[in-house]
Amino acid sequence: MTGHLFRAAQLRGITLPNRIVVSPMCQYSAVEGVSTEWHRLHLGQFALSRAGLVFVEATAVEAIGRITPSCLGLYTDEAERALKAVVESFKSQAGATRIGIQLAHAGRKASISRPWEGGRPLGPAEGGWGTVGPSAIPFDDRRPAPQALDEAGIARIKAAFVAAARRAVRVGFDAIELHMAHGYLMSSFLSPLANRRTDGYGGGIENRTRLQAEIFAAVRAAVPAELPVGARINGSDWRDGGATIEDAVALGQILKRQGCDFLDVSSGGVAADQQMPLRPGYQLPFASRIKREVGLPTMAVGLISRPQSAEAILAAGHADFVALGRAMLDDPRWPWHAANALGAELDLPVATGYAVAARWRQNTEEAGAAPDPLLAQAESDFANAAE
Repeated sequence: MTGHLFRAAQLRGITLPNRIVVSPMCQYSAVEGVSTEWHRLHLGQFALSRAGLVFVEATAVEAIGRITPSCLGLYTDEAERALKAVVESFKSQAGATRIGIQLAHAGRKASISRPWEGGRPLGPAEGGWGTVGPSAIPFDDRRPAPQALDEAGIARIKAAFVAAARRAVRVGFDAIELHMAHGYLMSSFLSPLANRRTDGYGGGIENRTRLQAEIFAAVRAAVPAELPVGARINGSDWRDGGATIEDAVALGQILKRQGCDFLDVSSGGVAADQQMPLRPGYQLPFASRIKREVGLPTMAVGLISRPQSAEAILAAGHADFVALGRAMLDDPRWPWHAANALGAELDLPVATGYAVAARWRQNTEEAGAAPDPLLAQAESDFANAAE
């Protein structure tokens, strides 16, 4: 049984063997933006996973765009060389699995310590730096206000995204995702909570999406025509006065006109006091509406861990791909186990796959024969949101 999760998919010039996506997940293990042996090992486990597409973590396009001093970057020749070695190692073992990179700028949420060190703001003596944003509004009361970007600063950042995208092509990435979610720079331009500008980059939705449109168009023009370029966007800020699903739909429609190939739909991260209902599939209604109203291939993400849930999401037409983060960290062989649970075939690595396949007992029960609890909750959320 092929089902939906294990059907091949086309994104512009590349073919993905299935609809499983490994989300970009920060590792806080780089040195001055340069990848280390940790990245080779971390990504190597996903090369063996046989997911359709694996994204490298949020990768800063300039030094002040890193979240922490230990975050990955792609703004120097050294970083490019090191990441190229990681990608070559990945591809040597990945089979049909593709690898993409998420290019990012942390904006006003930059210059903090690593999560296990408290995620606190860092001063210059600790290796910190001044942050930038759409307006001089801090993320929370622990952090200093960012510098509001002027025209020269905006031009510099647009150029940095283009330069990083060109480096990504030379490194050998199969796809690029631009990070427009989670309260980082482009997300903060969309949100009225962070953007109080009165120029062409603030005010109405057309202005609050201008930076994203300009950066996307510049990146799209700078990379080969066959390379897929998409974006991770917020479906909601989960805060009164913040960006809404209507804003997300508008942004998606604008990006579609710029040649966007996919939308990875997440949410939150703009406000420290957000009210986010963390449960499996809580962001699915956003992905479903964006898929329907924008008409681009859409990735659903958010505490999805059961293979049956992933299959049900795709079967119901709420999304075209399912992106997993924590579930893949917990179980890097998740696609193997999902294939077994759903009775699908998967091209396993020869060295270990022959032994695993020999002990699998194929589950021939039709996925979705019983209502999936995640999907039922998400559809209830969607209905409530529409009222």
